[in-house]
Amino acid sequence: MSSTEVGKAAIDVSQMTGLSSVDRRQLGELLDTGVDPGTELLAIVDPDLAAKVVRSVPATTGSSLLSALDAPHATEILRRLDDDRRDALLGAMAAERARGLRGLLSWPEDSVAAHMQPDVLTVSPAATVAQAVDQIRAHAVERPNDSAGAYVYVVEADKVLLGAVRLRNLVLTAADRPVADLIDDVVTVAPLTDVETAAMTLIDHRLDELPVIDTEGRLLGILTEDDAVEIAEEEATEDAERQGGSEPLDVPYLRASPWLLWRKRIVWLLVLFAAEAYTGTVLRAFEEEMEAVVALAFFIPLLIGTGGNTGTQITTTLVRAMGTGQIRFRDVPAIVTKEMSTGALIAIAMAAAAMVRAWTLGVGPEVTLTVCLTVAAIVMWASLVSSVLPLALKKVKVDPAVVSAPMIATIVDGTGLMIYFWIAHLTLPQLAGL
Repeated sequence: MSSTEVGKAAIDVSQMTGLSSVDRRQLGELLDTGVDPGTELLAIVDPDLAAKVVRSVPATTGSSLLSALDAPHATEILRRLDDDRRDALLGAMAAERARGLRGLLSWPEDSVAAHMQPDVLTVSPAATVAQAVDQIRAHAVERPNDSAGAYVYVVEADKVLLGAVRLRNLVLTAADRPVADLIDDVVTVAPLTDVETAAMTLIDHRLDELPVIDTEGRLLGILTEDDAVEIAEEEATEDAERQGGSEPLDVPYLRASPWLLWRKRIVWLLVLFAAEAYTGTVLRAFEEEMEAVVALAFFIPLLIGTGGNTGTQITTTLVRAMGTGQIRFRDVPAIVTKEMSTGALIAIAMAAAAMVRAWTLGVGPEVTLTVCLTVAAIVMWASLVSSVLPLALKKVKVDPAVVSAPMIATIVDGTGLMIYFWIAHLTLPQLAGL
């Protein structure tokens, strides 16, 4: 299919009533910028909109659009289609291309294998530099749309990976030298490795590509730097949404209906609403104490905020560390020790700040002492709870990114008030007998 025919198909889709006004506007704006209305358009728009485009055109047109995309991007679009439409599109493709995409679709969506480039340039260790360069040229002629990678991978006959050779080194090395002399060791991952973990491995090691190998060491594909950065950005966006107590959106915000937003947010809002109800119960239980020493009420917002902020900082750090594989449940003792030590230092600083605040309000030395001790105690309590809760939630298969920060704030709010009034009973003579 020519680019003109593909372009007409995409332009027709942008005018179809099956697309929302937001979808049509997004397509129209991209077309107005001079973007190629065929394959380049599908590569730029988000996968959900691309799936709508592919769903709305004939199977032959859709298969041509997908065939021109890189394999991970095409797979991401295919996953958003129903089985019948997906089979029709794959059936209209070249057999080799369809086989590669079916292979990617067979892997779990959160695994690195589902996002890898399966078509990898490989050479034999027995080849010379000249033979390797000729093979690269032939590959470029056969597949002109494939982007050039940073490496050529050296594999044995059964595709067992031996290492990689930088393309730059091939160009600068004598033509008769064996490729085996240029092999560098590479960092690899297993196909079922979590895609976010694999992406962070690539980024942390500052790699251009990350090979994916099976249990027998055979090369299955590579995760590219561009794909890793895109994955990391998507995961960061999802984590930000989860930490606010909302499930991540599966579609761009402007295309999300109010009902979808409601479904994503309401469950945890109701759970947290019920959990926070006990804060009011605590206040009511200590009503007499607040009537006896009115100044105690001045500091309730400060104390609640201090505990919640302390917990949120810790959970944000730990959720990110869990996502990148840096910590696991077995590391809880080390995490608690580290965070409690840090919490002690923070508690001293926050208690000093609380003393200054109490002094400016002129509440007297007894209340000042109460507030300072409470701030320190709440910081330590929040540090302990926040050190354990995210890993405990993950252990019981609850996403810690969704629940941790809001739940920490809820727990610390109520328990922090209880700590406050217990300390007040110990330090304020006015509360004796209450």
